[in-house]
Amino acid sequence: MLSIGEFSKICGVSTKTLRYYDEIGLINPDEINPENGYRYYSIRQLKNMLFINRLKSYHFSLEEIKAILELEEDQSEEKLCSTLNYKRKEIQETLNALEFILKQMSSDILNLEKGIPIMSCLDNIEVQLVETETMNILYMRQMISSDDYVVGYGKYFSRLFEKIATEKLTFLGTPMTIYHSPEYNPAGNDTEFAIPIEETVKGTRDLHGGLCAKSVLKGSYSELPAVYAKLMEWVENEGYELVKSPYEVYVTDPNQATEPKDIVTEVYFPVKKK
Repeated sequence: MLSIGEFSKICGVSTKTLRYYDEIGLINPDEINPENGYRYYSIRQLKNMLFINRLKSYHFSLEEIKAILELEEDQSEEKLCSTLNYKRKEIQETLNALEFILKQMSSDILNLEKGIPIMSCLDNIEVQLVETETMNILYMRQMISSDDYVVGYGKYFSRLFEKIATEKLTFLGTPMTIYHSPEYNPAGNDTEFAIPIEETVKGTRDLHGGLCAKSVLKGSYSELPAVYAKLMEWVENEGYELVKSPYEVYVTDPNQATEPKDIVTEVYFPVKKK
């Protein structure tokens, strides 16, 4: 048996952390002396603790690790493999986002060295006035937090695609998102996911057409705020005002794009003259 101090030293985990893990049921001492409360761990628990440390290094939360440890033995290997694959995908997405930030930062530094202001990128965003047609859209409207945007987009669009496939409905356009909240709230925003279709069925409505200020982004979704800022500036300078919720149309599937520059997104601001 190992004392809590010995166990702590071998595994590289503080005794305070080990006591906390005991409290939440992550890993419990194999034996506790009833007279003095001293905690002891068995040699076999070293492997368990190292496994917990490995999962922590993979950015699993303690709740996720506990769920993994509680898997039935006959299912553990298969489910662990699936869970690790999902976490690997999450980490890869984070790495891709960080890589984009590094490229953008390098570009900004290069521009600054040439005397070009960082936000001069706004000058390259084009805006045009267009007349849109009324569309019949199959939709789902949800309150969704900023942390859930990526997962939410996949989740709700998947449900819409599933309904279209099940009911053999006819596509008339690419997926789109309509933002109804009057202001940004990280806790939750009124977001409508939609796909234009031909048939009028339960779950469809008309998205009325009209005059719109439109801009096209060819690049990462992280650049969309700049497009929104440019559109709002154009609307103000040209004497228009926003009359309905802005929306985005995803011309390309991001999963099919090899590079961010291949992603094409149209942004529409429904407007009228003041």
